[in-house]
Amino acid sequence: MTAEEPPIEPDRPIIDPHLHLWEILPAPGSPQLPQTFLLPQLLQMLEASGHNVTHTVFVECHQMYRQDGPEELRPVGETEFANGAAAMAASGKYGPCLVAHRIVSSANLLLGDGVRPVLEAHASRAGERFRGIRMALAYSEADMFGFPCDPSLKGIMLDPRFHEGARALADMDLSLDVWCLHTQLGELASLADALPGLTIILDHVGTPESQGVWAGREAEARAEWAPRIAELARRPNVLVKLGGLGMDIGAQVGANNVLSPSEALAERWRPCIETCIEAFTPARAMFESNFPPDNAAGSYGATWNAFKRIAANCSDQEKDQLFRRTAARSYRIALD
Repeated sequence: MTAEEPPIEPDRPIIDPHLHLWEILPAPGSPQLPQTFLLPQLLQMLEASGHNVTHTVFVECHQMYRQDGPEELRPVGETEFANGAAAMAASGKYGPCLVAHRIVSSANLLLGDGVRPVLEAHASRAGERFRGIRMALAYSEADMFGFPCDPSLKGIMLDPRFHEGARALADMDLSLDVWCLHTQLGELASLADALPGLTIILDHVGTPESQGVWAGREAEARAEWAPRIAELARRPNVLVKLGGLGMDIGAQVGANNVLSPSEALAERWRPCIETCIEAFTPARAMFESNFPPDNAAGSYGATWNAFKRIAANCSDQEKDQLFRRTAARSYRIALD
């Protein structure tokens, strides 16, 4: 394990609202290189970081899907997998952190109202831990993670069937996590307008596009991204996760790991994160690690140190919102 930086403000409680668990096996054509990141590896990482992470939220990553049965129900296997890790952590035998205390699963919202039995199946496996859905939506005209994007994802958030499926989430008091690129933020705003009762959580700051025609045009992409973020933030039912800036969407996950210290990460990430905090306010913004993918840029400890450096001028109340209370409200996590 990489040697960690000493943690800044080590006693500050943190809810990490975006962590994965996975066992990536060798598979030709996979966007992810082989890697094991299960409960033992996660716990070792948390301990080494020195940060006071009290709870984590598991976010879907296409793990442990069922191999038989109806296609639409196969993602329920991932909920069973995450719930098992959560049960282990909740036993207290593995330390104080409640890993996978809340679970964001996957379902095909293009099923429309037919997605309800899938959501009910997730809930029956994980109970109150199951809090919402994320579906693969990020689309680029160029490759992502070294492979072409599925063309069916283009314009998917405008599909009436998608809206109907998302309405089922709202009816069941579940949230929708969305990872999309900045070129799709207009679609997301339209969805938020159509379903004002649906809590939508934008992952990874709505990643500024960096592939294809955007390669080498980081400043231009960010200049186009910023007003779209400000416009999206006008929808009160949308929140934002501050992170995901360390992963490299131009290469297979795990291919590149050039670890930077927290000072360099903070300098690199500050423009996007501060723009989001200004637009959404700390009441609708939450820091996220997005590990393991963000390990391409820095260690877990350095990532949280970078966030603490960026938030240094915030009030203590604002920091508490950014590091745990917004996440707690979003995913219904009770705090003392």
